[in-house]
Amino acid sequence: MAVYAVGDVQGCYAALMALLERVSFDAARDRLLFAGDLVNRGPHSLQVLEFVMGLGERAVAVLGNHDLHLLAVAHRGELPRRGDSFDDVLDSPRRGELLDWLRYRPLLHYAAAAGVTVIHAGLPPQWDVATAAACAAEVEAVLRGGDLRAFFTHMYGDEPRRWNPALSGWERLRFITHCLTRLRFCDAAGAVELEEKGPPGSQPRDCIPWFEAPGRRSAGHTLVCGHWSTLGAGTFGDVYALDSGCVWGGRLT
Repeated sequence: MAVYAVGDVQGCYAALMALLERVSFDAARDRLLFAGDLVNRGPHSLQVLEFVMGLGERAVAVLGNHDLHLLAVAHRGELPRRGDSFDDVLDSPRRGELLDWLRYRPLLHYAAAAGVTVIHAGLPPQWDVATAAACAAEVEAVLRGGDLRAFFTHMYGDEPRRWNPALSGWERLRFITHCLTRLRFCDAAGAVELEEKGPPGSQPRDCIPWFEAPGRRSAGHTLVCGHWSTLGAGTFGDVYALDSGCVWGGRLT
């Protein structure tokens, strides 16, 4: 059995099929780990969702920010933003089934067979992997059984910027969600910076990539992530970054 981790697909169904053919993926034997953002920006979000859902237990996909954005649009009844490309999902006769499947995906997954923890974006330096898993479970519980409209109404915004175990309510859930699905940079004191999207070296002087934060408590654990197309695919210590910007004209890793 081979275990393959795949970066941000974002509706690029043809690229996904070509990549799986290249590695001779065998759905009866192999397993896939998707690092979030199955949908949006690319042309075939519906086909990607249907394919991954059809794999059943042979695939695990963690939630990314674009996946959550699709759910937010669906549950808040708002029109998609300019540039969104998931109308095929919203217009599908299987819309309810697909969206229910998506909201039951994890925000963090430990793949024992591969010995890796899969997230979409990053971890704040104050979290070890056990804390990250516990925090992810808090948000997952809301997505699977809570007031989804209220959650998605409060999900947006960049505050708070620093972890405190005493955080509660929507602030706590927002911070957890944004670290796991949006984080790229933080400062040396552990405050997260969510607006910077460029490659390392383009950020303000007081910011560093989240995986370079001094004293990062998740260090020593193998992490797989996506989300950061301007970083590109590569290995950064114990972090395997997989977003190589397929939807922006790059390749799928």
